[in-house]
Amino acid sequence: MSIAVAEKKSLREGAFGHATALSCRECGHQVDLGPFYACPECFGPLEIAYDFPRVTREEIEAGPRNIWRYKALLPVPTDIEQSPNTEPGFTRLLEAHNLGRELGIAKLWVKDDSTNPTNSFKDRVVACALSAARELGSKVFACPSTGNLANAVAAAGARAGIKTVVFIPSNLEQPKQVNSAVFTEQLVAVNGNYDDVNKLASEIAGEEDGWAFVNVNVRPYYAEGSKTLGYEIAEQLGWRLPDQIVIPVASGSQLTKVHKAFQELIKLGLVEDKPYKVFGAQATGCSPVSVAYKNNTDAIRPVKPDTIAKSLAIGNPADGIYVLDICRETGGAVEDISDDEVREGIVLLARTEGIFTETAGGTTVGVLKKLVETGKLDPELETVVINTGHGLKTLDAVSGSVGPAATIEPTYAAFSATGLA
Repeated sequence: MSIAVAEKKSLREGAFGHATALSCRECGHQVDLGPFYACPECFGPLEIAYDFPRVTREEIEAGPRNIWRYKALLPVPTDIEQSPNTEPGFTRLLEAHNLGRELGIAKLWVKDDSTNPTNSFKDRVVACALSAARELGSKVFACPSTGNLANAVAAAGARAGIKTVVFIPSNLEQPKQVNSAVFTEQLVAVNGNYDDVNKLASEIAGEEDGWAFVNVNVRPYYAEGSKTLGYEIAEQLGWRLPDQIVIPVASGSQLTKVHKAFQELIKLGLVEDKPYKVFGAQATGCSPVSVAYKNNTDAIRPVKPDTIAKSLAIGNPADGIYVLDICRETGGAVEDISDDEVREGIVLLARTEGIFTETAGGTTVGVLKKLVETGKLDPELETVVINTGHGLKTLDAVSGSVGPAATIEPTYAAFSATGLA
């Protein structure tokens, strides 16, 4: 939807809940709620500003077992449950005894978002973006994506009965392509990497009226969905914050919003104020934020991705500078690992906790291991690691390194010869 169209459309009262404006993260300038994502004064990124009501733990706990239990803290209407959506969220927080023992971490939890409707955390952000698209009167629901977002947008659009068009790099993993195409006929493969696809989407958003690109012109609303990860972790820990948290970094939005969620819970008196450390995880083949962190600079140089962790393969991360700020301010760090270490992380999580993660989760687990080994993460402190998606989406990553331990004839003698008994 163009700015001109947005100015003509009057929004119904409470269309965005307790959100009051869009506020620039750089200069603080505010603009009215609408399909805007760049500050007209300094071109900085816009995010949602709120006038939160008094919210109690009991009120939240009485809500639905999905992200709408936190609707008072999101840019969505109070009747959001009445609108058809995929109802993501409130995924399990699993105490990872075996993985913790393997890595030498005293208290470790895995926030497992692979059980969302399309098996990734992207269902959270898409649900918020879909609400904004509806309220803005958009006719087309769209996105550029490295895979998981395409799956989530296609499914949510089908559920909502809105025309959906998703754009992906043409070399995307085949399972992710199928997982999008099954929900929509309008899957467009683009020759190029994610940054090329994103650039095309931005051009279309500027030219076509009525198109809501979830991570372009409705990005401020979309990004708020990631806060629900932080809310859930705190609630599932008994309304307290972890000491340390490790989060994968693609655009960097998830990490910044989980931190924002923790800060909001503190300000609202829902959790006790305490120090916590935030760590970012990248794959070495696309690690511009990690490189900047290690070079002790704020200059994040765009890179051409070359990694199996395609869902993290954003060479020019929009929120990279804010990731650096948060990790440095909290005493955390940003680290990266090789593709082989990503594969090892996938297998390690699977064989210790029975969770099959995609390459993004393999990256996060692998970085967790490296942080412990290098002394950057304190193994005596309570730690949470986020698994953002299911391994069935990235089978190729490990298909060549796992398989049958033996192929035998159907006889006991053949089995006995394997030494497996």
